[in-house]
Amino acid sequence: MRVVILENPQAVSARAADIVCRAIEARPNMVLGLATGGTPLGTYRELVSRFQLGQVSFAQVTTFNLDEYVGLPAEHEQSYSSFMATNLFGLCDFRSDWSFLPNGMSSDLEAACEIYEQQIAAAGGIDLQLLGIGTDGHIAF
Repeated sequence: MRVVILENPQAVSARAADIVCRAIEARPNMVLGLATGGTPLGTYRELVSRFQLGQVSFAQVTTFNLDEYVGLPAEHEQSYSSFMATNLFGLCDFRSDWSFLPNGMSSDLEAACEIYEQQIAAAGGIDLQLLGIGTDGHIAF
């Protein structure tokens, strides 16, 4: 693992966006793993800006998110589905049928997780995973 220390959150967001954009340039149909929460917001703002400037397209990218709340429908304003729509998916050219989040509304969560893992495997696995690290050091939930 290579650790890069940068001067501020904006520089970190720009560097992360550089990595994502280079990966998409190299493989436009890549599978991108995404996170929610405060850590990736700057990166998402940077990716939206680059999309608006015509520097990147997400039209062929498949995405899988790390997590979703159990018991919140995708339409709920506090769901991670809503978070992604507001902060990234709804602002760029991601295909909604190629953007996946875990099913937190399933009556059988274990089966839903298995289906999600099968979807990831069918897509060829995750090519690049964006992670956030919470203030207490957690990754995802």
